Formats: sequence, C-alpha cells, structure tokens
Amino acid sequence: MSQFAFLVHPRADVSQDLARVWSPFGAVPSGALEWGLRHLPVPPLTLGTVSRPDEGGVAGWLVVVPVGARQMLHADRRWVLGKVERAVDLAVDLGADVVGLGALTAPVTGGGRLLRPREGVTVTNGNAFTAQLTAQAVRRLVAGMDRPHVAVLGATGSVGSCVVQLLADDLDLGALTLVARRRHRLAELAQVMRSTRPGLPVHEATEVDAVRDADLVVVLTSSTEALLRSEHLKPGAVVLDDTQPRNTDPALAVERPDVLVVDGGLADVRGLDVRADIGLPHGYAYACLCETMLMAFDGCTTPAVGDATPAHARRMQAAADRFSHLGFGLAEPLSFGRPLAAGRGSARDLVGLRGPS
Repeated sequence: MSQFAFLVHPRADVSQDLARVWSPFGAVPSGALEWGLRHLPVPPLTLGTVSRPDEGGVAGWLVVVPVGARQMLHADRRWVLGKVERAVDLAVDLGADVVGLGALTAPVTGGGRLLRPREGVTVTNGNAFTAQLTAQAVRRLVAGMDRPHVAVLGATGSVGSCVVQLLADDLDLGALTLVARRRHRLAELAQVMRSTRPGLPVHEATEVDAVRDADLVVVLTSSTEALLRSEHLKPGAVVLDDTQPRNTDPALAVERPDVLVVDGGLADVRGLDVRADIGLPHGYAYACLCETMLMAFDGCTTPAVGDATPAHARRMQAAADRFSHLGFGLAEPLSFGRPLAAGRGSARDLVGLRGPS
C-alpha cells in the first residue's frame, strides 16, 4: 500500500490554527506569529497521522506549511513556493508516495503544476473529488426546490468548472449564474453550458452582487476575505460554502437566520483513525484530503494537477466506492463547523431547516 502526505497551512486565524500543532501558540497574537513565519527559518511541521484499521500502521501524514493564508496569497511568490517545496520534501522524507495540496497550497502552486517533479512521487491538488462531493451536495440541496436558480461563485476555477460540468446533465434548473473574475474563461464555460443545456438561462457576471436572486449559491473562490455577505442573498437562500479559509461571512449566522449555510467539500471518514486536529468534528475530513488518501490506497500514479476534470472526478468516485468500508461518502451536513441536524441528511430536511422565508 502506498503512503501519502497532505499539506495544510494556518488559515485566517494563524494563532488558533498553529495551536493545533502546539497549544502555547494560541496565546501569541496572530500578527506576531505571521511576522515570525515570514522572517524566521521556520521548517515545515508534522501535524499528525492517519491510519487504516484494516491494514495497520501509518497510512499517511498531515504536514503543516508554515505560511499563513494572507501570506499565501500576498507574500512574495518565490518565498511561498519555497515553503511549499520544503513541505513536500518533508513529506517525501516521511515516506509519502502521494502528496496532496490542501487549502491555498493548490492555487499558489498553479494547482501543483509549479512544483518540482520528484521521481516516484504523485501530486494531487484534490480538486476532482472536491468537485464530486460538491456536486453531490448540490443535488441534495436542490432536491427540495422547484427548478431553482443556482449561482456558482468561482465558476471558472479548477473546482468550479468541474462542478458545473458534473451538474450539466442531470439538474432541472430554472437558471444558472456563473460568477468569476476572468471574463474570457467565464464566456467559454457559459457557452459550454448553453450548448449542453439548450433553453437553460445561463448568466455571466464578474461581481458577487449577481447572486442576489439565486436560491442556492455555491462558493468555490480562493480568498482570505469573506466575499459573500448578508446583502448579497435573497430571503431564504441556501449557501454551500466549499472554501478554506472560509469566504462566507460568519456574521450570516446571526444576521440572516432565514439563510441556510452548509459547509461543503466534507466526507465521512469514520472508518479511518485520523490523529490530528484538522478543525473538523471527529469522523469528518476535507474532500481534497480524501482524494489524496484514495489515490494512495488505490495505487494511482497519475498526477492530478492543474484543472480538475470530470473524468478524474468519476475515477475518484469509483475509488471511493471500492473503499467505502472506510467512509468517503458525503458527510452529514455542518454549518460553520457545527452539526446542522443529526441524522437528517435529505435535501428536503435540509431545505426545511431554513424556516420561513
């Protein structure tokens, strides 16, 4: 069996996330820690391990890239890439055959394309299985809606474009709004959807305001800021937020009780022994981590870098089916990291939780 390593990094609250590695970090202000990460020779760190009870021994490691989320996107790109490269080196030294890129380590490395090749090491950005589980979550949420208007923020990104293509064949939508910054790719994706689903109103936009009329908003952006806020959402809207760090304003939980916010990209892995604090309840894991595990368990040696493809998403689903005794199915829904409704996972139940609109 191949072994894997999965790269993570501190998100918006650097102090809180580094405290998962060593608790005294929690007492240090995030700004001070960010300064230290930038100016001191901090090496990559091992956060914990993952084991398979059916195999025994360590199946993989979680490795921390010592770069905060804001630094990932705004610091000197060569410095950031160097930090990610050193984390990959640590992963290889630990014995990993498959290395997965978590959170912002994927976009800052061009989906893995900018990393130095290493003989015998397969790299994945985890975007294909993320897209697969996101598409499943969308189907679960819209099942209780009558021809809904769905909007996708970050539609032309690696995950977003794959999600849109996975949903193209089987959703009965009233309208589809695609929101992204790159106009050329946005126009191309919109044209693909119009060709695939003639008669479906497909709207293109470059501003978040375009989601105001959507019944379901899928958030697939890469930012350190809260891009989706109360004023962007219609009464009774549903939000599926697939971002790390979160791009949905936490204030929504208080300001908009009529809005249902569901955390996306999460799988059930209760059949695995995850000995690390990854900021999720026990038995949950991010889909990108799951893709890394599945590729190692399945012996996949084909890199999954750059844009995710529906073909690879389906291969990952087939692998998830083969290893279903370990989990890898769509997890029970969370909202802002907390269980939404124990034992209630149907689309109708989820939508019903919004209350009156």
